[in-house]
Amino acid sequence: MKEPHLILGIGELLWDMLPEGPRLGGAPANFSVMAGRLGNHAAILSRIGRDDLGREAVHRLDPLPADTSFLQIDRTHETGRVTVSFNNGQPEYTIHQPAAWDSMELSDEWVRLAERADAICFGSLAQRSIESRQTIQTLAAQTSSRCIRIFDVNLRPPFYSSEVIQESLELASVVKMNDAEVPMVLSLLGLPAEDDVTAGNLHLGAARLLAEFPTLQMVAVTRGGHGSLLVTRDEWHRHAGFPVKVADTIGAGDAFTAALTHYLLRGAELPLLNEAGNRWGSWLASQSGAMPPLPDATRAEIGAAIEQSA
Repeated sequence: MKEPHLILGIGELLWDMLPEGPRLGGAPANFSVMAGRLGNHAAILSRIGRDDLGREAVHRLDPLPADTSFLQIDRTHETGRVTVSFNNGQPEYTIHQPAAWDSMELSDEWVRLAERADAICFGSLAQRSIESRQTIQTLAAQTSSRCIRIFDVNLRPPFYSSEVIQESLELASVVKMNDAEVPMVLSLLGLPAEDDVTAGNLHLGAARLLAEFPTLQMVAVTRGGHGSLLVTRDEWHRHAGFPVKVADTIGAGDAFTAALTHYLLRGAELPLLNEAGNRWGSWLASQSGAMPPLPDATRAEIGAAIEQSA
């Protein structure tokens, strides 16, 4: 039997401190849980504090199909927290620092993992500190040429810079961002950018990124309830998305990225990649939280619908 693909999600593991109580999250953790649910060996590479929130994070992740055995424990810094408040229904985030994930160390164990990884996903938020930034970029550079390196843009003011965006894109083979982030990324890089995020302008922006970064092979743009756009040098595909009753959108983009990665590793064509990303992203948006229960019947049903679309 073939070994499952090794997929790494590296970066922030944190708690969203919501009015109704703490909820575990962080894009790399959300991504890894979904990648594991799709049948891969998905490992979370992050750092937590030697505190109650750190212990509770491991406890919550334990029954989920994400490998937590490579998490680092920090003796001095606390497990990451984000205070979430709502202003007229819109969430506002206070991402506390320093957090344990700001001090991720480049261990031999992590390097060995990266060298045999089939895919690695990293974002911009976890690169706000120089130590974690060097660790993330070194690990991405240590991967093999066949490894899919996904840069999942996650612009959280004030924790991003043109330098981090530039360096990350130079390492990536795939970049994923939402439609609002496309003109922001282009502007940070000094490239022409249209504020109007029509499908045509998004396509134009993706083409500019592909022209600017030779190692980049695909640009994936999520468009909320309007689906997504995938662009490579040779072709492109637009998906209209699936209408769902949204519970919350936390983790929906991470589910999209995990599904995209899963099917990329299987050599799927753009229409199937888009179908998979949108089906899993919309399912996640219909649930509460980023790591909701996933019944076997639901997983089988969504998987079958994706295969039938091929």
